[in-house]
Amino acid sequence: MILQSIDFIIIFAFFLLSLLIGLYASKKAGKSSADFFLSGRSMPWWLLGTSMVATTFSCDTPNLVTDIVRQNGVAGNWVWWAFLLTGMLTVFVFAKLWSRSRIMTDLEFYELRYSGKLAAFLRGFRAIYLGFLFNILIMASVSLALIKIGAVMMDWSPVKTVLIASTITVIYSTFGGLRGIILTDFFQFVISMIGAIGAAIIVINMPSVGGLDAVLNNPVVSQKLNLLPDFNNWDALLGLLILPLLIQWWSVWYPGAEPGGGGYIAQRILSAKNEKEAVKATLFFNVVHYALRPWPWILVGLASLIVFPDLQSLKEHFPNIDPAIIKNDFAYPAMLSFLPSGFIGLVVAALIAAYMSTVSTHLNWGSSYLVNDFYKRFIIKDASERKMVLMGRIFTVTLMVFAILIALILENALQAFNIILQVGAGTGLIYILRWFWWRINAITELAAMIISFFVAIFITAIYPKFGWPELSAAEQLIIGVGVTTVGWMLVAFYSKPTEKIKLKEFYLKVRPGGPGWTQIENELLNEGKLKEKEYWDVPQAILAMIVASIAVYGALFALAYFIYKDNLRGIVFSAITFFAFYALSKIWKKLSFK
Repeated sequence: MILQSIDFIIIFAFFLLSLLIGLYASKKAGKSSADFFLSGRSMPWWLLGTSMVATTFSCDTPNLVTDIVRQNGVAGNWVWWAFLLTGMLTVFVFAKLWSRSRIMTDLEFYELRYSGKLAAFLRGFRAIYLGFLFNILIMASVSLALIKIGAVMMDWSPVKTVLIASTITVIYSTFGGLRGIILTDFFQFVISMIGAIGAAIIVINMPSVGGLDAVLNNPVVSQKLNLLPDFNNWDALLGLLILPLLIQWWSVWYPGAEPGGGGYIAQRILSAKNEKEAVKATLFFNVVHYALRPWPWILVGLASLIVFPDLQSLKEHFPNIDPAIIKNDFAYPAMLSFLPSGFIGLVVAALIAAYMSTVSTHLNWGSSYLVNDFYKRFIIKDASERKMVLMGRIFTVTLMVFAILIALILENALQAFNIILQVGAGTGLIYILRWFWWRINAITELAAMIISFFVAIFITAIYPKFGWPELSAAEQLIIGVGVTTVGWMLVAFYSKPTEKIKLKEFYLKVRPGGPGWTQIENELLNEGKLKEKEYWDVPQAILAMIVASIAVYGALFALAYFIYKDNLRGIVFSAITFFAFYALSKIWKKLSFK
């Protein structure tokens, strides 16, 4: 591929605008740690929602979706579509609870909810585990995708690709803080979607593909079009649909879809003006993320099966690229290599925008953990606001350097996705119950993390060496969730509970309500610290979650059938979506906001 002058002008203009936006926000970002990490808690829902969408739209996401489509068909996407249930639970149950907490990071929750030195240790441990180790793995997988894109579209070496893109990202993330990131996200998301949709249209109409009808009628592609797995194939049905919908969504911790909220989603929620704005932002994010955005990538993935039916055809077409990195996820950038000059500059800018929006968030999110929950909490407790902002900027650069180094080790996006899922298996339920059951304590959470980590290591690294029967991904998930869940539940029942004074302070601040807090609530009423029992709207919130999920899945299916030119089914699912959103508007009025 040869980029023309117009392509380089577009890419340069994109870089320049991203830098200018970050520098524009830098004046406010340096005032305090709250400004640097939470944009002063003043952001409106539409900016926050778009930022969440932009962050989860990384340059590795199209590669991952293409990988899934080529191997398991469109139905394979249920491994992440199922996380909509997690997202909607966050929208209607947890967004307002996070907003009420008024904490700086979600890790600060540990010392708000639990007591003793173990709570402090858990906060610091998670700061290193998530903010540094886990966060670096996420950014490395994203950087790997950019390396593949740079190799195909610009003939750049891995080092050259990540150095150029990461340098720009680090500059505006370091100076602009979260405010700069959120403002840049909005601009980058628009560019990303224009590039993704435009690329899909051009690729589908390439002579070698033959248009949408040719794609839909191709015998290889037609086998991949089903929205649900083959019900006669038990292994596929179990792994792609049943487990994700019954177990995975509530049991697995995954960035952007954490049970109970958390991570950079919680960071955006804590940045909102109020809890209603936080709820609206997360609802907007889930609608766009699951219903609207996947289809340009899915279409390119399906078209790639016509041009590159197997890995060998990919390797033959790109003989100068290291065969080790040519996996199924490589097919997405491979298809983009056929785009015409002029438009290719916009697509390259769009993919770089997707990379930058994700990495910038992870840099700020990770550094917020390292500064607020490790440096200030354990190293220099009386650190000034100016010192905290400075350390935030230093950690931002450090995280980027390590992420680049790890990126050179990974081979494909799905590999990183599966590692992350396995490490977090079984921990999800605890992040839900800790809000609504006073018996959950700090050692319970610590036990869940340790057990899940060692179970993942055993399954992925030790078990295969014994020569025992190979475990499928579904079996690995069931074992990970089962062992971890049983383990932390035993710890919860047999360990010493959190101090009553801490539980009461937490309840009075967050007001979670519900039967899991009855004992604490009654004591507060008797002490006169609580005038009346908290109205518990969680049943209505769960109903809203179910209805909203039906609406989004309905929109997802409607759009699919219209693309497949099955208009009757498209109209039916459109009607389901309309009535579900109408019902949601009625339920919304019964939800309580403070």
